[in-house]
Order: sequence, then C-alpha cells, then structure tokens
Amino acid sequence: MSSISLGGLLRRPEAGAALGLVAVLIFFAIFGGLTFLKPAGMSSWLNVAANLGVIAIPLGLLMIAGELDISVGAMVPFGAMTVAVISGHYGLPIWLGIFVALSFGVVVGLVNGFLVIKTAVPSLIVTLGSLFAVQGIVLGLTVLITKSTSVALTTEGPTKAIFGDFVMGGQLQVMVLWWLALTALYIFFVHFSPFGNWIFAMGGDKVSARNAGIPTDRLTMILFVLSSTSAAFVGMCQAILYNSAQVAGGQSFIFNSIIAVVVGGVLLTGGFGSVVGIFFGTITFAVVTQGIYYTDFDRNWSSLIIGVLLLGAVLMNNTFRKMALSYAPKKGAK
Repeated sequence: MSSISLGGLLRRPEAGAALGLVAVLIFFAIFGGLTFLKPAGMSSWLNVAANLGVIAIPLGLLMIAGELDISVGAMVPFGAMTVAVISGHYGLPIWLGIFVALSFGVVVGLVNGFLVIKTAVPSLIVTLGSLFAVQGIVLGLTVLITKSTSVALTTEGPTKAIFGDFVMGGQLQVMVLWWLALTALYIFFVHFSPFGNWIFAMGGDKVSARNAGIPTDRLTMILFVLSSTSAAFVGMCQAILYNSAQVAGGQSFIFNSIIAVVVGGVLLTGGFGSVVGIFFGTITFAVVTQGIYYTDFDRNWSSLIIGVLLLGAVLMNNTFRKMALSYAPKKGAK
C-alpha cells in the first residue's frame, strides 16, 4: 500500500479551501469568542451556508466545465414567488406550486443550455439576458396578478417539515439537511462516476472532449438545468420557511455563489475543482459574513474585513495549487 504524500494532499483541489476555512474559524474564534463556535453561533453560519451551498455546487460544476450561470439571481425570487402566488394568493395545493416552480427552473436551464450550444455566445452573456428576462417576468406577473410585490404563504404539515422548517431544537433550517444530502450525491456522481471525468474534460478542452465521444451538448444542458432548478428550489424553500415571498431579492446569490466556488478552489478558466472544495468554500464564505457580528469590530468596516479575509482565502488557495503543480516526490519514494 502506497503512503499518502504531502504532494498528493496538496494536489487536492480542496486543500487550500480546507486550510482557508481553518484560518477564518481561528480568526473569529479569537476575535469573536467561543460563542461563535457554540450551537447558536454555528447555526447562524450553517443556515447561510446551506442556502448558498445548494446553488454553489451545481454552479461550480458549470464553472469546472468552462461555463457560467448568473441567472440564478433571478431564479431564487421566481421560485419563491411562483409557489407563493399559486399556493398563497390562489390557495391551490402546495404541491402544484412546488411543481410549477421547479418545472420553470428546468425550462430556464434548458433555454440557457440550448442558446449556449446553438449560438456559441458566451454563457455569461446568455445567462445575463435570461437574468433580466426572468426578473421582468417575476415583477410584471406578480404586480399584474396580486397588485403587490409581496405575497403571503401559509404552509403546514409534511410540506412545511420537508421544505421549510427548523430542526435540531429549532436552530437549523431543514435546508441544512438538503445541502448535506445533495453534497453527498454530487460527490458520488462527480468523483466516483464517469460523469465527473466528462465535466473535467469539458473544462480542459471541450473540442477534444467532444472528439473523444463525450456527450458535451447533453452534459451542458444537464448542468444548466441543475443550476437554475437548484436556485428555484432554494427560493421555494425560503418562501415556505418564512411564509412569504418578495419580488426583490436573490441578487446576492450571483456574486456570493461565485465567490464561494472560487474560494473552494475552482478555476475561473475551468477544468479544476472539486465538490468537497466548493463545500468548504461555501462554509468559509458563510463564516466570514456571519462571524463579523460576533466581534467588536465597527460594523461600518465589515465589508472591508469580509473582502480582505475572502481575498486572503483565495490567495491561499492559489498558493497551494501552485505548490501542488510544482511538487515532485523524491526519487525512490514509493
């Protein structure tokens, strides 16, 4: 059995993300006190990480494949407003609202993927167009139907428990369980099945991947569907959790999810990254954004502190990636 080498560990895409997470945890434990690491404190950033992580992982897989989807910023409020209008405003069964919200996520993903494949227009431009288009649909239809930009929703029973309730003593959102389960599924399909190799191959060289027999077009469509549907799912769950939906909102998910993915070790140029790294990157971002409230720092400087810490995490990630690429084991080592 071969031993685990330092170079092998450093070559892992999640190595820098894991060390960055440890660094920010130590930083806030020192300046924020042990309260930050107690159950109440942990739940604050775990809830943020869960909602962000469900979107960040499929978005990260798209980035590994060399694409980008910023329409998630519009899909979150659309998922929330769809279930709220159908099941709140009209009083129709909640399962119908959930079905329509997720179905529209599938449709938007298919449209994004189709346009990227058939037009060869960069995915950034395509999804920027769908971002504004979906925002217009959400605002226009909501005001037309409800005469308001806010819709109330009351959900009880199993649906509330499954999609929008609190668990573990009422501190953690049920979204945390969804996040952990989905992460496990993504780890299996990306790192223990042929699909993962196909995604990395697409990010390295899509033409070569296609020539090698990889169904690049079909896989691109699947990844865009996963991205948009996951965003609609998060919005739907938030509406059920908070018993209301707002037209405004969701824009922060665009940049926050990209930051979490990059902190997690995914290259913007594609072809490099891991689900575990994205998982760690998401937690790191959540810890930084929530940890500032447990310190004595002036809140007016919070954005500066968040920016510096996140930049430091990314630089650490890049440093360890370069170390991994330049590492060479000693001759004769087994």
